[in-house]
Amino acid sequence: MIEITLDGQKVEVAEGSMVMHAAEKAGTYIPHFCYHKKLSIAANCRMCLVDVEKAPKPMPACATPVTNGMIVRTKSDKAIKAQQSVMEFLLINHPLDCPICDQGGECQLQDLAVGYGGSGSRYEEEKRVVLHKDVGPLISMEEMSRCIHCTRCVRFGQELAGVMELGMVNRGEHSEITTVLNDTVDSEVSGNMIDLCPVGALTSKPFRYSARPWELSRRKSVSPHDSTGANLIVQIKNNKVMRVLPFENNDVNECWLADRDRFSYEALNTNERLTAPMLKQGGQWKTVDWQTALEYIARGVGDIKRDHGAKSIGALVSPHSTVEELFLAQKLVRALGSENVDYRLRHAEFLPSEGVRWLGTSIASLSTLQGALVIGSNLRKDHPLFAMRVRAAVRTGARVSVIHDRDEDWAMTMAGKSIVPAGQWVQALADVATAIAGEKGGQAPLQGNATDNARAIAASLLAGERKAILLGNAAAHHPTASSLLALAQWIGEQTGATVGFLTEAANTVGAQLVKAMPGEGGLNAAQMLAGGLKALFLLNTEPEFDSAHGAAARKLGQGGGMVVTLSPFKANLDISDVLLPIAPWTETPGTFVNAEGRVQSFHAVVKPLGEARPAWKVLRVLGNMLGLQGFEYESANEVLADARGADGQDQAMVQGNLLSNRTAKAAWLGDTNARPVAASIYQLDGIVRRAPSLQLTADAKVGLVRAGDVGWVRDSDPSNHGVAA
Repeated sequence: MIEITLDGQKVEVAEGSMVMHAAEKAGTYIPHFCYHKKLSIAANCRMCLVDVEKAPKPMPACATPVTNGMIVRTKSDKAIKAQQSVMEFLLINHPLDCPICDQGGECQLQDLAVGYGGSGSRYEEEKRVVLHKDVGPLISMEEMSRCIHCTRCVRFGQELAGVMELGMVNRGEHSEITTVLNDTVDSEVSGNMIDLCPVGALTSKPFRYSARPWELSRRKSVSPHDSTGANLIVQIKNNKVMRVLPFENNDVNECWLADRDRFSYEALNTNERLTAPMLKQGGQWKTVDWQTALEYIARGVGDIKRDHGAKSIGALVSPHSTVEELFLAQKLVRALGSENVDYRLRHAEFLPSEGVRWLGTSIASLSTLQGALVIGSNLRKDHPLFAMRVRAAVRTGARVSVIHDRDEDWAMTMAGKSIVPAGQWVQALADVATAIAGEKGGQAPLQGNATDNARAIAASLLAGERKAILLGNAAAHHPTASSLLALAQWIGEQTGATVGFLTEAANTVGAQLVKAMPGEGGLNAAQMLAGGLKALFLLNTEPEFDSAHGAAARKLGQGGGMVVTLSPFKANLDISDVLLPIAPWTETPGTFVNAEGRVQSFHAVVKPLGEARPAWKVLRVLGNMLGLQGFEYESANEVLADARGADGQDQAMVQGNLLSNRTAKAAWLGDTNARPVAASIYQLDGIVRRAPSLQLTADAKVGLVRAGDVGWVRDSDPSNHGVAA
């Protein structure tokens, strides 16, 4: 440790730290623009000039290493005059459009200009003008004349997103940030550039000119999409969600958001929202009141149970639903006497597991891995924030390998790749196990061939101490998922790597915890989708797009039974008999459990739209109307307490004894023609499928859509709500 004196205060910092780091530790604010704690040091703006004793001129705090005994003054006349001079230069060319600037009210330049700017300018020359650029549907670069060349956006793309889509060209007053070739910015985490921009040069295109920061109320929440469980700040105006920003949590999402988390809120304000209960009568949809709809369901379910038995009733539930909703859905079905409930709509294998499948390690530990093997996932698109952490590990020397069916750009250096059809993943993993067995001695559980690719992957897992084997969405949905897990488990034991599932949805872990899966004698998702049930509840899901059996899903309801859809949107119109409007994540309290088993509860941030109601309330009332016991809850907290049980009410993390990625199943080769299903980045759930700006992105346009039950084809129409192979 090194001790310096900062404004008369003794501060100890690690060797190699900068003066800025010492100031942060001491709680002293030094004005800056280009410096950011998550980015490399550029020292572009010079706003952080400070007075260092014995230095001939002011020094940039962000780029000046500390030395033992150094004396630094941040508020001396020398430092203040230097900072004022820098501010004067920054404002020479900055346009005077604060009254109409989207950044107004939360602009770093505006704030610092109050303290360090002059009341007038000595310059009379014309200000420079930089032409606007069109970089896609998410980021607006209409006012690039505001840019102060801090290069935060450039460094974010190069260092964290892994794709240098923006860069600075030319010199002097002709410098400008651009895509150079007039390309679009297509990174799946590009929206973070908007947050990083300290001025109004990069702004949110969907939010543009819709509200001023001081008009917005701010509420904490949690993302309902992938399994990261990103912490959010939802900003609202007049009971309408206007913008979503990250809430910093270093253990989960740091200070970043995936574009899917940031812009999906648009779907909540579209005309596709379902705002009142509807019944299908004579082939036509008619709006009814809640009492009529619920009585119709209760009467129909009662008649079906009496005439066909409880086993003719089932529920397909989305893992994007809250813990409370999933718990009550399975409780309702089981109270009726059925075990037909399942969240595993995209799965092809339905073997019981020994425990709750999870990440196998903490999310934060992904940043410090020294080796990793990912099976069946395009990590960059399936889990963008996990990919950012793994990319950070690669920058410090980690060796990452992949077994997948498509050779995609992960925006990081790969140590090994085995790109083979999905039906050959088990064989590819057996090859890796054989290569490891050859290095360590012993016998692999399934004999393979130690190919060059297998040896490269094996070498990446045998080196280092902190390693992980991660099974992706397609691996979890694979017809031989348990065989992949058995092999991964053996490799993990031999190499000291943790083994885990990336887990697909916001509440995949939570769905397992509340047992939203069939019990003994119950039908799984594939069996329910095959038809035969007389009453089927669809909670927050569209089986045609959310399942591995889309063609079969289109035939639901043709057998003369009753299909009840609980959704925030006008969904499943062709197959449903009743539509019940439920509140999306912004309009209901709830809980998600992320991939690492972190339990995160949130409150509603706006009132439900129209006649929509929280799904937990709808399910509770249905239980009451059906005369079932145990549906007397008064709040979502009571439902959560019941779902977690007496031992887990006050724990932030799921108890470790409930989590397990082990399997007693022996590895076997399986079907070599297997084709697992995984959703593409902007088709994951009903909300992202309906977010207009996300559906205009390059990732949405090259999505994959269903072509019958025999395979998958590429399609460039973003209106197709398909899923990817």
